[in-house]
Amino acid sequence: MASQDAASQDAAGQDAASLVPRVTATEAALALIATLAAEHGSLLFHQSGGCCDGSSPMCYAEGDFLVGDRDVRLGAIGGVPFYMSPSQFDYWKHTQLIIDVVPGRGGMFSLENGRDVRFLTRSRLFADDELDRLDPVTSFADA
Repeated sequence: MASQDAASQDAAGQDAASLVPRVTATEAALALIATLAAEHGSLLFHQSGGCCDGSSPMCYAEGDFLVGDRDVRLGAIGGVPFYMSPSQFDYWKHTQLIIDVVPGRGGMFSLENGRDVRFLTRSRLFADDELDRLDPVTSFADA
């Protein structure tokens, strides 16, 4: 029993069940992620930083996108890791990202493209009492 208790705590000694996730997904997003994983195998998400596709969550087959060594892993949704650049994380670090699916066109290189739906990032500010219970982040190089 003691080993189970130790395993359920993070490096800071917090109970893993009490950690607040930095990224979550709606049921619609989780269903689309499951469909894409069944078709393409292992996946990853990267929050696009602008340019051609605006700032949107991009879903890739693992190996089709090179995550930078300094990119920040916020967590996972539907078992799929979710990354963003360090500069974006600095801007968004006080918000929880909620990945949703809405009608529209997916990003040019994102796997949902061509399905008449796209992933969308919604966000909310963390409450004061959540800030000390945030799920820790790692860089891609540390993961």
